[in-house]
Amino acid sequence: MTAPGVSASTGRPARRRPNPRRVLLYVVLGAFAVLFLLPAYVAVVGSLKSLREVNTTSIWSLPASFDLQAWVDALRPPLINSGGIGAGLYNSLVMTIPAVVLSSAWGSINGFVLSKWRFRGADTLFAVLLFGMFIPYQAILIPLVNLLQQLHLYDSLAGLAITHIVYGIPITTLIFRNYYASIPGDLVEAAKVDGAGIVSIYRRIILPLSVPGFVVVGIWQFTNIWNEFLFAVTLTSSPASQPVTVALQNLAGSFAALYNVQMAGAIMSALPTLAVYVLLSRYFIRGLLAGSLKG
Repeated sequence: MTAPGVSASTGRPARRRPNPRRVLLYVVLGAFAVLFLLPAYVAVVGSLKSLREVNTTSIWSLPASFDLQAWVDALRPPLINSGGIGAGLYNSLVMTIPAVVLSSAWGSINGFVLSKWRFRGADTLFAVLLFGMFIPYQAILIPLVNLLQQLHLYDSLAGLAITHIVYGIPITTLIFRNYYASIPGDLVEAAKVDGAGIVSIYRRIILPLSVPGFVVVGIWQFTNIWNEFLFAVTLTSSPASQPVTVALQNLAGSFAALYNVQMAGAIMSALPTLAVYVLLSRYFIRGLLAGSLKG
């Protein structure tokens, strides 16, 4: 008797015929992947060309020689007062990291209280919190600028970070509330019977189980805050306090379009978010499967 999957004549594993549907699916997915990566290819190739090589007729061609001068000029252009994204990258890091940490911690506490330590009016409070997700940025710009000016936080990284923390609380609360809903309530009830309080339960039971949730929220917040432009260009006016998105826009230039420098700047500004996702993607998927984004 021949084992399944083994050829009866040769005794070797039988070759499986490729499924035409699966082959077609891979071809379509490969075509979409190539189409999606074409702009990235043009940006990388263009950033390695000299200014003389960059033009619309040779946009797909490889550079004659790899020239990294555009990357240097994107960080600190040779012309005085001509901008550069070096300071913007530093400002974005200084502003984004505290905003991500504080908004994630705040959302975790809110999610725990609203899911495991319920009180009268918890559902109403949760609905009010979620309402903040649907307020467009443009609707609050004028009162937000006035408030930050009165608090002497306008044109500062602290004011921009606080804005992102407050605006991130609704989505972080939603993600953590749904994530904690998947944790059995018997754990919390058993801790209450043993005399543990709300702080002790959160610190000893909930927080150690929150790593996948923090990874999902961290990637979400880091990407949104790092790439945000409207608040950045409205709440900061001096290059010393502008994040990388505004610095990249200023890199466009007024009299000459240095395409190779702009492409190098765009790639460098995207590297941090790409690195965060590559390093944490495994935990991100695990957090999604654990129920972080379940409705």
